[in-house]
Amino acid sequence: MPPDPLQTETRPTSASKPLTVKQFFGRQGLLSEWHPDYEFRQGQLDMAEAVAAAIADKRHLIVEAGTGTGKTLAYLVPAILSGKRVVISTGTKNLQEQLFFKDVPFLEKHLESPLRACYMKGRANYACRQKIYDAEKEPVLDGLQEVADFQIIRDWEKNTDTGDRAEIQSLPESSSAWAKIDARSDLCTGQKCPQFERCFITKMHQKAQESDLIIVNHHLFFADLAVKGGPSGKEGGGIIPDYGAVIFDEAHEIEDVAGQYFGTSVSTYQFEELTRDVAGLAHRKNFGSKELDRILMTLSERSAHFFTLFGCNEKIDGRTGFRGHEAFLLKHDEQYRDILAALEIVALQLELLRAAPEEAIPLVNRARDIARRLQFWMESSEKAYVYWIERRGRGTFLQATPIDVSSLLDEKLFDNIDVAVLTSATLAVAGEFEFVKQRLGLRNARTLTVPSHFDYHEQALLYVPQELPEPRNPAYTAAASREIIEILFHSRGRAFVLFTSYQQMRLVYDRVSLEVPFQTLLQGTAPRMALLDEFRRTPNAVLFATSSFWQGVDVPGEQLSCVIIDKLPFAVPSDPVVEARIAAIRENGGEPFSEYQVPQAAIALKQGFGRLIRNRTDRGVLVLLDVRITKTRYGQIFFDSLPDYSFTTKRDDVGRFFAHG
Repeated sequence: MPPDPLQTETRPTSASKPLTVKQFFGRQGLLSEWHPDYEFRQGQLDMAEAVAAAIADKRHLIVEAGTGTGKTLAYLVPAILSGKRVVISTGTKNLQEQLFFKDVPFLEKHLESPLRACYMKGRANYACRQKIYDAEKEPVLDGLQEVADFQIIRDWEKNTDTGDRAEIQSLPESSSAWAKIDARSDLCTGQKCPQFERCFITKMHQKAQESDLIIVNHHLFFADLAVKGGPSGKEGGGIIPDYGAVIFDEAHEIEDVAGQYFGTSVSTYQFEELTRDVAGLAHRKNFGSKELDRILMTLSERSAHFFTLFGCNEKIDGRTGFRGHEAFLLKHDEQYRDILAALEIVALQLELLRAAPEEAIPLVNRARDIARRLQFWMESSEKAYVYWIERRGRGTFLQATPIDVSSLLDEKLFDNIDVAVLTSATLAVAGEFEFVKQRLGLRNARTLTVPSHFDYHEQALLYVPQELPEPRNPAYTAAASREIIEILFHSRGRAFVLFTSYQQMRLVYDRVSLEVPFQTLLQGTAPRMALLDEFRRTPNAVLFATSSFWQGVDVPGEQLSCVIIDKLPFAVPSDPVVEARIAAIRENGGEPFSEYQVPQAAIALKQGFGRLIRNRTDRGVLVLLDVRITKTRYGQIFFDSLPDYSFTTKRDDVGRFFAHG
């Protein structure tokens, strides 16, 4: 049986002196005694000592730890030994669960002092007991599939201790039934709920209050920070209890995630869900009326019309900047005021109900929160934000994102906490940390580079064909496709082919998939995890994918023996957030290409190539189909940022590498 995902305690044994990290990670240390496959790594010891010193000295620390360093134990052990409440924030739920279910229980078996640990996820990951009980009595389920999924959930709820959806292996990833019974706060009545004492969210918070080690993910961490203003919760609210130190794993993602939560967003989905939830509650609690139906219809019609004013009836997905607030309001002020009035009327209608159910209060708050977000987006003159529109599927999003999160992170996080440790395999650019320090506002941190103990020179070959045209050349797609076909025959498939755009991925896939005798998989044809599972179990498979497969994907062994990247992964300069950040650097007298675009692309390239060599026995070829890395002055920065691979410009060397594998 796995440990309780919300709490795990070690069994105290005989009293002893406090342990040090050297006693764990030394050549004859505790880990060598505990783990049959333990291998001493000097870099792991160096990192553990640096983390321990940072916590003891109350100093921030940035660590680039190469793949295979064993960085999770290198920060986990000093965090446990520190005596502080430490939050560990990961880039993915997978790493979050690995820490809790694998690494913590391993240490738990051997530590002599009590250890209390928990993990926390966002509310949508947990079931709401009250919603489940209501769904048994009220007609909220649609169709046979939802009814079948609900029965799975109902049977599981009777036995689960945590309410975490991850426990239900048989529930489809796309289940619409889950969205109707999850614990999101939109309809939560808090302490007034009949199930409050048994609530999975209540239990999660209680365990967190009792824990010394709290494992979260970046999205939850920054959602919490944005709500309460800092680690000590000085502005109230929040999810995570007070903490003395935070460790960010996969810290290269912090800027983008923080930007999401320090900004604001209003979407067509928010209006649709508000209308649906008010109508659903009215039906369940018997306060529906023709007047309420009319009000909800008015809100629906006005919101649909309002979003079409931005050209949102177009069917093309993408992100575009928006700078025309003043002209828009001058032309469409009436429609804007109408939609704000419709939101307020919904809120007032719910407030004026006689004997209003408790569930109506969150809906009132939600209607006014949407209005506040919309007013900020439409009327704010803050130049520190970039305003943009995103079309995604059938939804439209009005977004505002801070152009520079460094001052916000400095003020809300780094100035308010004794210790922050940032680690990843990809933080340095050409061996330096100035880029990440500047972008995150962490200028006075200690830094450490821990090289991987892999022998990249022997294990990996980097191939850059020189005959290809540059990516902007119209002949590039056809030439790159031919090159990929030749490489795949040498590698016998077993490859990721990674792209910087969906359009390029589809164009190349259409050319290559018909010319190779291997199973080809295409991102978008199935869920991400399903594609990965199929790749792992299909001999000689080739996966064509974009950004979501550049990081956090682990396929050790011969199954993945080649990673092909089409272009140097520069962020699209016309993206509204990238464009605004480039403009801000230029306005401040900087040079955005060398200060922002190249360093960002160098880190992204390291992430993509990092998919290949995952252990000491892996061998493979890394291919970059972009001659700019060898023919431009800035290309050297990419080479200086990558590990010491063997390098060639000749395809025959690729064939020889695989022939001797």
